[in-house]
Amino acid sequence: MDASSARIEDARARRRIFFALAPAFLIILVLFGGGLLFGFMQSVGYFPVAGLTDFTLEHYLSVLTDRNFLISLWITFRIAASVTILSAVMAIAFCFVLREQFRGSKLATFLFQLPLPVPHLVAASATILLLSQSGLFARFSVGLGLIDSPRDFPALLYDEYGIGIMISFLWKEVPFVGLVVLAVLQSVGPQYEEIAQTLGANRWQRFRYVLLPLILPGVFSTSIIVFAFTFANFEIPLLLGETFPTTLPVQAFREFEAPELSRRPKAMAMALVLAFITILLLIAYKRLLRGTRTDNA
Repeated sequence: MDASSARIEDARARRRIFFALAPAFLIILVLFGGGLLFGFMQSVGYFPVAGLTDFTLEHYLSVLTDRNFLISLWITFRIAASVTILSAVMAIAFCFVLREQFRGSKLATFLFQLPLPVPHLVAASATILLLSQSGLFARFSVGLGLIDSPRDFPALLYDEYGIGIMISFLWKEVPFVGLVVLAVLQSVGPQYEEIAQTLGANRWQRFRYVLLPLILPGVFSTSIIVFAFTFANFEIPLLLGETFPTTLPVQAFREFEAPELSRRPKAMAMALVLAFITILLLIAYKRLLRGTRTDNA
């Protein structure tokens, strides 16, 4: 086959792929793009159902100058960053244990990956049943004589630090990061470490200069996903967090469900600002990680 025939065949293959994926792309474009456009129109004041037809940036200015918005933004960022860092560290630690063959290792790996298919809403409900002051752990502690009454159990939910929120996220996200890390560790095998050991590298040096560079790309990519999802999630903070101050997605959701339709544009402005901040943070985070990989190389 000559070069021109190869180019024609390649163009035909590209067209077939395009037409095969076009229906899915069209649905995503209509649903996501249409919803985004509709939300943007409301955020700039065009909401005829509520009698608003004048375009204005007043709602954006109101959001950006609102002290409660800034507090919610800080809480959201703190929780997302904490969950991302802890998920990566804990996943790496668990995976270095699970990659070894021991009695019950398959069962341990199964239990480690068990939270993956569980919805976040179910995880939040399980956290309430287990860790609330009227939950199972509190009652077991009373039964074992560790505390006098369930109210003496530590208040892990609805606290100002978001401990319950982070526990629920970690239960879900640690296996997600670990799935990638464990696959990399199992694929490379022990040969790289054995070579480094013969060259005089100790355990820390083998981890730092051999294994860590191998797993970092997977950790970085999954961490970006974890950060973005945690930053924009509202179900778990809504169920496990304080009423006020709360995370930014929960604040936007409460503005959206308010009975007064006149508050809907502010909710949409808040949601779009949240989306914009998420995109900026992801871009900055990705560039930072790219610079880190360059330095390590």
